[in-house]
Amino acid sequence: MYKNLTEYIRALEQAGELIRIPVPVDPVLEIAELTDRQAKQPGGGKALLFEHTGTGFPVLTNLMGSERRICMALGVERLSEVGERIESLFSDALRPKAGWMEKLRMLPLLGEVAQWMPRNVSRKGECQQVVLKGEAADLSKLPVLKCWPHDGGRFVTLPLVHTVDPETGVRNVGMYRMQVFDPRTTGMHWHRHKTGERHYQEYRKRGERMPVSVCLGGDPVYTYCATAPLPDGMDEYLLAGFLRRRPVELVECLTNDLRVPADCDFVIEGYVDPSEPKAVEGDFGDHTGFYSLKDLYPQFHVTCITHRRDAVWPATLVGIPPMEDAWIQLATERIFLAPIRLAVAPEVVDLWMPPAGVAHNLAVCVIEKSYAGQAFKAAHALWGAGQMSFNKFLVMLSAEDAVGVSGEGYREVIRERLHRFDPTRDTLFSRGVLDVLDHSSPQLGFGGKLCLDLTRKLEEEGGERPRREEIPVEVVWDDFVESAGLEFEDLVWLAAGNTDPGRDVSVTSAGVLRLDARFKPSEVERGWPNVVTMSPDVIERVDVRWSEYGFSGEPLPSPSRRYQSLVRSGSAKL
Repeated sequence: MYKNLTEYIRALEQAGELIRIPVPVDPVLEIAELTDRQAKQPGGGKALLFEHTGTGFPVLTNLMGSERRICMALGVERLSEVGERIESLFSDALRPKAGWMEKLRMLPLLGEVAQWMPRNVSRKGECQQVVLKGEAADLSKLPVLKCWPHDGGRFVTLPLVHTVDPETGVRNVGMYRMQVFDPRTTGMHWHRHKTGERHYQEYRKRGERMPVSVCLGGDPVYTYCATAPLPDGMDEYLLAGFLRRRPVELVECLTNDLRVPADCDFVIEGYVDPSEPKAVEGDFGDHTGFYSLKDLYPQFHVTCITHRRDAVWPATLVGIPPMEDAWIQLATERIFLAPIRLAVAPEVVDLWMPPAGVAHNLAVCVIEKSYAGQAFKAAHALWGAGQMSFNKFLVMLSAEDAVGVSGEGYREVIRERLHRFDPTRDTLFSRGVLDVLDHSSPQLGFGGKLCLDLTRKLEEEGGERPRREEIPVEVVWDDFVESAGLEFEDLVWLAAGNTDPGRDVSVTSAGVLRLDARFKPSEVERGWPNVVTMSPDVIERVDVRWSEYGFSGEPLPSPSRRYQSLVRSGSAKL
């Protein structure tokens, strides 16, 4: 795999997957606008390396924003390779052993697993070549991006946040955005459902400061693993070792007792004091395509910054899909399908989370169906499993209708099956946890869920319904949405984002499933967020500078122009 981010950049360039921007570009909004234009190109465009950011550090964006680049980051030719390795490993480990000889044959496999375990080393790491303490540990010297006009400030968007459980000592590496408040303080965006928040509460109970170290860069597989939906208590660096086929070497931090990968580009050491008041964090243009609004979160205090001499600052941009996170989500689908089958729902054949569903709003599940009610059984199982518990809309298909189909191909299967859909019998309404970033639910992090059973119906379920000409689904839009000329994927994104199944979805007396996808600022006490778009002056600036950046031809159109008619106010909140 890669020794550092610079080596990955070199590989991207050799593969024709990188564009260098050799002129000064402002980390405030300008980098984001260029990244958005590139990320929304067919297939995810190219990675961008901004060589002059006014800080002495280059910035790399869209680094995993295509199927080829996420495969390169994970060291595979195709994403399914990782899932196949996991499935083979589990199958070999769980298969009943006939006798002692067969059990002995498992020893090499156990040895291979041991080789993936992270290893502590006593030397200093490459990440500690430059050490900044005291006043020199200044976040304002780093090229932290401001991504969208109404963001509350600059945000670290690809941090690997290291914490440990104070009771067990088990490490967690999560990705939680960090708003820079001042040169030595940031917010720590720990949602109530996340492991970092659980560790924070444990330290609060003990009345102790919580050591926290934040890494950026290094082998890009670390960045992926920090996003992976691992069970609480499983070390992300074990997954990284499995993907790299070699262990992660960890060095001790300089101002706390945490350990971090030796080959990262940056390490920001510090602490969170659970006894001090939380700070107002946000607004932030989020991966939902809407702003996540201001709320209270813990404060992270910087005690030391270290970095490589040739450090590169990695950053990601989120907003209206598709973005880089859609390709990271694709990797997660392929990698974690095997564990879902083995541990959660063995009937699952495939799982697809379309980019328009922003990971948690919409998922399509294909099952091998053999008995009545199995689609709803699988839905309940998935809604109780890890990050799938945040899912809001779940569509179930039969494997026989999806032979040879994957990804976007499921759209046509769904469209055809909706002609046989009976909303009065083929819907399952439920309630449960939702992602805190879901803005449609009346209660924060809790709301409605809906499963559409589009599987083939068995005799016990009333049998297959005759195909009818009209699809029994109706979506109600605001007038300004109907006149916006949006594409199908945009409408799916808006409908899934603006709809709470418990409040906004019903089956009419005529047997039609009706979704109220309008903006509803009066329905949510915390406020309804605005759609994320770039400011006109930044769009114009990028258009004017296009050839200066080194691009030829006409400027790529700004994606924000297409969505400006959806913006309902001059702030993050309607």
